[in-house]
Amino acid sequence: MTALNEQATGRLTDEEIFLAHEGGKLGVSVRASLADSRALSIAYTPGVARVSTAIARDAALARDYTWTGRLVAVVSDGTAVLGLGDIGPRASLPVMEGKAALFKAFGGLDSIPIVLDTTDVDEIVETLVRLRPSFGAVNLEDVSSPRCFELEARLIEALDCPVMHDDQHGTAIVVLAALRGATTVLSRDPGSLRVVVSGAGAAGVACARILIAAGITDVTVLDSRGIVHAGRGDLNPIKAALAEETNPAGRTGGLDEALNGADVFIGVSSAQVPEESLKLMAPDGIVFALSNPDPEVHPEVAARHAAVVATGRSDFPNQINNVLAFPGVFAGALNAGARRITERMKLAAAEAIASVAAEELAVDRIVPSALDPRVAPAVADAVARAAE
Repeated sequence: MTALNEQATGRLTDEEIFLAHEGGKLGVSVRASLADSRALSIAYTPGVARVSTAIARDAALARDYTWTGRLVAVVSDGTAVLGLGDIGPRASLPVMEGKAALFKAFGGLDSIPIVLDTTDVDEIVETLVRLRPSFGAVNLEDVSSPRCFELEARLIEALDCPVMHDDQHGTAIVVLAALRGATTVLSRDPGSLRVVVSGAGAAGVACARILIAAGITDVTVLDSRGIVHAGRGDLNPIKAALAEETNPAGRTGGLDEALNGADVFIGVSSAQVPEESLKLMAPDGIVFALSNPDPEVHPEVAARHAAVVATGRSDFPNQINNVLAFPGVFAGALNAGARRITERMKLAAAEAIASVAAEELAVDRIVPSALDPRVAPAVADAVARAAE
């Protein structure tokens, strides 16, 4: 175990961790009274038949008289779990349970983990279409790239409810919010920034696209083979499309060529960044090293060359954590009865997160704490307004 990992886990022990997970982290609570025979007759037979009959006449009533109006399906095939990779659906279930717990704690939403023993996009889509009457929204989680792009697009078209791949869009929303905070602290114009995104997987593609949608025009993306540009012949369709949207200066080469004169580095891959490369960035730079558990560059090293540094870790300042986004995004979409989560809603979510931190901004506090109770309601309200 590295020193950085030891710092992250602190004094946690296997006994403590496994004991906390014993029996799973979720259960079902009963909201209806079952205290006497009359209550039982209302909650179940014969009273429940009236509700079922009403829903049979008008399917839209299910949103009001069942839990589907507030129920998110947390769906994974276990192919890209945390930093563990393709560990399969059963091993992914503790993570999905944790995600469901976060939905409840921060967004007030019920959710059900659904792990599927298939990696076939057609089969996953068909399964969720068949299950659609049982939930109100789909949070895709830990699905490997590039299949995740096709799967999300297919589900958005197939389902009449909000669908979002959080590894893509939750990350992108919080990155944009953090960049808003950083540029405000540094009195920088976001539109003038030259941004480098290291990683062309789910998070990297989504980050690049939301930054462009927010008005940042000079975005360069790196994959394991260097800068993604239109002249490369080894690009899959997702990266080929990304090459058309990014790198307006036509840069080629690797990390050093991308970072030379750059204002912002956003790391969403496991590729390590040497300190010598950071020296190539413009003065008063911004570094978001978001890989977990080991950032692309240690924040203490990054701070020697950048004015603002953020990670995905809770044990360093400026944690960029998806929990700032997804509970409020889904709550807002469900509150508004939205059928889709749009780019406008994602941008509104980022602005809401940034606004919560606005009065307390500092170089070591560019986003709110992941535990800040103001965030999810603010995001939900903004998303609902954007949906309308």
